[in-house]
Amino acid sequence: MTLEANLYARDLKITDRLEEYVDKKISKLDRYITNIYEARVDLAYVKSARDAGDRYVAQITIRGKGFILRAEERADDIVTAFDMALPKIQRRIKRYKGKHYQQRTESFPVVDEILLGSDMELHDGDALGLEGPEIVRRKHFMVTPMDEIEAVEQMELLGHENFFIFMNANSGQINVLYRRRDGKYGIIEPEIA
Repeated sequence: MTLEANLYARDLKITDRLEEYVDKKISKLDRYITNIYEARVDLAYVKSARDAGDRYVAQITIRGKGFILRAEERADDIVTAFDMALPKIQRRIKRYKGKHYQQRTESFPVVDEILLGSDMELHDGDALGLEGPEIVRRKHFMVTPMDEIEAVEQMELLGHENFFIFMNANSGQINVLYRRRDGKYGIIEPEIA
């Protein structure tokens, strides 16, 4: 069974040639890892990018049983951006596989399924009756309990550089993992007053 890409575009026309190219490249990802049930490719043109070389954005997201991996790249043309994101996702797959199998040998608990993601709804701040800053994006995602080590791993696999929200399996609370300026990690444990 070959892997098919779900291709989405924003402010960009997808040609048949580009669609065939993306499908051909994405179909080879299942050679690196099994149990992929979704491969999503988001291609976009961002007119407001500061640098003209960053106007085309390619994001590849793969989901499978127990994992979600994402890579994003920007370039001055969409094919180049996609070609830069592909090896990045392949490196993340190899990294995930290495850590996943290493965890099994060290008998760390393995999360059955992590559903995070790109299922987001866009709202206009004015439509919500808010004054002041405008909220232009709202994300919703399912959380699966995980320990702090798994949260750090998932944060790195998703390519999140600053923070990651997760349900702490030890406390049952929602926590925020963040990267400190010194490169180490911190955890915010909210308490209701």
